[in-house]
Order: sequence, then structure tokens, then C-alpha cells
Amino acid sequence: MSRSPGRKPENHKISRELFVLTYGALVAQLCKDYENDEDVNTCLDRMGYGIGVRLIDDFLARSAVKKCRSYSETADMIAQVAFKTYLGITPSVSCSSAAGNEFSLILDKNPLVDFVEELPAERASLCYCNLLCGVIRGALEMVHLEAEVTFLQDRLKGDAVTEIGITFLRKPEGRKHKRNK
Repeated sequence: MSRSPGRKPENHKISRELFVLTYGALVAQLCKDYENDEDVNTCLDRMGYGIGVRLIDDFLARSAVKKCRSYSETADMIAQVAFKTYLGITPSVSCSSAAGNEFSLILDKNPLVDFVEELPAERASLCYCNLLCGVIRGALEMVHLEAEVTFLQDRLKGDAVTEIGITFLRKPEGRKHKRNK
């Protein structure tokens, strides 16, 4: 039996829905295990970091991207290629500092919250999608870019948009060794 060409996107959608539901169950279990929202946020960030450390190899192999020359190119690569590849969305990017090391990713749609209406009142300080911050931070560290990644705004908390802030903490190192020609 042959597969129809339209079948692959359907499987992708099913696996995405399964991932979103599984992620929701994970966050719910962490909320049961930890009383403090900060502990849950830290745990999600740590898990995401571990995923990012491993995911960067897959990303580089799949996308065959060249080395980014600036923080701006890196932020665009995260938004236009990485988010599109793994979450099926393309956030908009804006630079929020004169130094050019702070960027915001604005998510019009966040697939991780597809089945979440709102956070319970007793979980007001929970960063439900903090896993994403850890993934970005972990992946960036594996390509030698230290960054602070945090949620600046979240629709689940009543904000108009979901915004992830990325602050690159040090200048990219120039070439240390010149090639012999």
C-alpha cells in the first residue's frame, strides 16, 4: 500500500497535539509536586535547557545554516528557522536595545497553550511555557552564546501578546586564529 502525499502533515499535526497535551500533563504534575511556582519555573527551565543542549545538533544538521555574524542574525534564525521547524510558528523579532544585544520574540500564537484557557489564580506567577526559555538558552550556549532568556509578557497572564526576551550577555568572540594562506 502506498501513502498519500497529504498524510505526512496530518501525522505532524497529531504528534504536535500529543506533544502539547503531554506538556500540559507535565506542567500539571510539576504543580502537584512543587507548591512554589518559582520551583516549577526553575524545573521547566532546567528541562528546557537539557532539551536545547541536544536539540541544537538536530537543528544544525536539518537546517544547514551558516554561522550567524551578529546577534540580530541569531535572533532572526531562532524565530524564522528554529521556531518554524519545531513549533510550526514564526515569531516576529524586535531589537530592544541600542547596544543590539537585547531582542524580543513576539509570538502571535503559542502552540504550547492550545488547550489552556487561563492559569488558576493560585498559580499567578507560573511561567507555563518556561521550557521554551530553557531550550533557547541551552541551544545558544552550545554555540558559545551566553544569554538570559525570560518571558516578558504572556497571554495566559492577561497580556496582549506573548513575548520572550533574549539578552546576549557577552560580545561574540572574533576569530582568534588567522588562516594561513
